[in-house]
Formats: sequence, structure tokens, C-alpha cells
Amino acid sequence: MSRYFRGDVILARIRIGEKGEQKVRPAIVIHAGEDGCFHAFPVSSTPSRDQPSVPIDLEDFQDGGLDILDKSYALTGVIVRIPARDVAGKRGRLTREAMEAISPGSGSGEW
Repeated sequence: MSRYFRGDVILARIRIGEKGEQKVRPAIVIHAGEDGCFHAFPVSSTPSRDQPSVPIDLEDFQDGGLDILDKSYALTGVIVRIPARDVAGKRGRLTREAMEAISPGSGSGEW
């Protein structure tokens, strides 16, 4: 099983909201639990109208990135729990500065 850490951008099968459909989308790991599940902020191509959203772009990546031409948005008002079996892969890793902007106080932890 692969290990993912705070700041990793993964692709995972998740649902945003109670009525949204489950689909594979990017998510930013904010905590890797000992039970093999991850807590993450979903990433969307559009900002949320009713929750905090932080823009991210290619300059925010330490390595890797998303296939994006415009900004994407970390939906920081939503934390999703992702079982390891629902992770399809890793797209990259955000810089410490980007993680601090997305989740203040998250600069500590494994980097």
C-alpha cells in the first residue's frame, strides 16, 4: 500500500455534498490516519459559492501537478474521509507555503 502525507495531492473517488455524485477527483491530504484512511480537502475547477475556497495553480506544487490551464480551488470548507482503497494515485505535492495558505498551522508534519 502506498503512503500519502499532508500536502500530497491524490486522485480519489469522493463525493462533495450529500447529493453530489461520487467521482474521481483531486484532493489534498491534510491528515493520514492510522486506520488507512485519509482526511482531505476536495479540489474543484470552480470555487464553492457557500464554503471557503482557496485557489491553487501549478506554481503551488513542489512536484507534479494537475492538468489545469486555469486555477483550481481547494474546497477548505469540506473535509472528506477517503478509504485507502478509493485512492487512484498521486498527482503531486504542494509546497509548504501553499499548504499554509490552504490550511493555516499545517506546516508541521511529515514533508
